[in-house]
Amino acid sequence: MSPADPGILALAVILDLIWGDPRWLPHPVIFIGRLISWLETKLRAAVSNERIGGILLLLITTLVTGMGSWGVLRGGAALAPLLGILVAILLSSTCLAARSLHTESRLVAQALQKGDIGTARQQLSYIVGRDTEQLDEPEIWRALVETVAENSSDGIIAPLFWLTVGGPVAAMLYKAVNTLDSMVGYKNARYLHFGWASARMDDLLNFIPARLTAVIMIASAPLAGLSWRDALAVFRRDRHKHPSPNSGHPEAAAAGALGVRLGGTASYGGVPSWKEYIGVPEHPLDERAYRSMIILMYTTTLLMTALCIACAYGVKGTYVPQI
Repeated sequence: MSPADPGILALAVILDLIWGDPRWLPHPVIFIGRLISWLETKLRAAVSNERIGGILLLLITTLVTGMGSWGVLRGGAALAPLLGILVAILLSSTCLAARSLHTESRLVAQALQKGDIGTARQQLSYIVGRDTEQLDEPEIWRALVETVAENSSDGIIAPLFWLTVGGPVAAMLYKAVNTLDSMVGYKNARYLHFGWASARMDDLLNFIPARLTAVIMIASAPLAGLSWRDALAVFRRDRHKHPSPNSGHPEAAAAGALGVRLGGTASYGGVPSWKEYIGVPEHPLDERAYRSMIILMYTTTLLMTALCIACAYGVKGTYVPQI
């Protein structure tokens, strides 16, 4: 792994913003997910200690992902230098989720605009982990704002951070760990021990990006027509109220910038869960709040991209970027 080439980084972001993740194009995360499901079945049958089995799941998944990504990049470069660059751009763009986050959340918003709360609940269930069957309209808007805020870190800033640090292979390794966490990182009877290693590794890899996301959101707030002072105040006060060691940072910054209150009761697998309130309800959680969150997400993405390109250029004289 080596630091990202600034040109590849910039083009990967542009490709994601323009193209997103077309459904017809096989996405690496799909293959990673299938690998995780297959390995879980095999490891549970072969290893009696769930924590050891989970550690093996993490190691094998990341090893296969890292070697596979490196092999694809090297194979493309061996066939033709230009092909290697194109593969690097495409692979890097699949690690980013700004356009797809907007696209998927917009389907929920459009259903609410039409008064079709049933479709809104169904579409929301595809992008959040909470139960959606009984949610009313304000709770659906709240879930949308929370998931866009949280995934601004997990799906955009964190991949950009690791792409800058270690190029496409590092970004793909991050995506593998993030996918592991989304599949086995639950604190329930089935995954409490088996998913422990994946959840802890995801927390570790997101430690810096989550805090960086909050800082950049605060800086981006004026560009989105929002308040950086309120974003900073709520971030300082409420960032540790979330049960996740990382998610509270971007959610607090977003809540303050938007002037809304996040948190409250949500149900997961039929089990109610209470999260402390984050932010102050100066404005309702509605379509305006969602649209402002999308604008804040994009401005944060662009500011982070500029920062990453500057950093990549800064180290270019020391490192020779490798595909």
